[in-house]
Amino acid sequence: MEKENIKVMARNREAYHEYFVEEEMEAGIELCGTEVKSIRQGTLNLKDSWCGIKDGELILNQMHISPYDHGNIFNRDSKRPRRLLMHKREIMRLFGKVKQDGYALIPLSVYFKGSRVKVKVGLCKGKKLYDKRQAAAERDAKRQIDRAMKERY
Repeated sequence: MEKENIKVMARNREAYHEYFVEEEMEAGIELCGTEVKSIRQGTLNLKDSWCGIKDGELILNQMHISPYDHGNIFNRDSKRPRRLLMHKREIMRLFGKVKQDGYALIPLSVYFKGSRVKVKVGLCKGKKLYDKRQAAAERDAKRQIDRAMKERY
């Protein structure tokens, strides 16, 4: 079996702090040529981005892709809504979860899989303030244990 060539271009670290990620899915994304070139340069930002379902299509909103330096009239709006590509059945299942159970669809990362741009979308549930504090305390405790083990050996 051939190993996939995956190169992560952006991660949404804030999503893991703000939400419990229940499920992760891979989706393709509909882009124009200059946007792909700009992503290759690493000029994109997932902060404050979110996904919504409109007319049976999965739409990625508020993802910022800077205009390509050497582009001209072909450059698009940097925060335009972009369509995500998934099977209709998957989209309808997500739509049911989001409407009934209070979940949100949050993009977690953007990466190249071979030559194609993919988005990892998470089915997330919001954290309360005390959940965030507890997660931060656990992270600090783990960091201290790792530091102690490194010093000891």
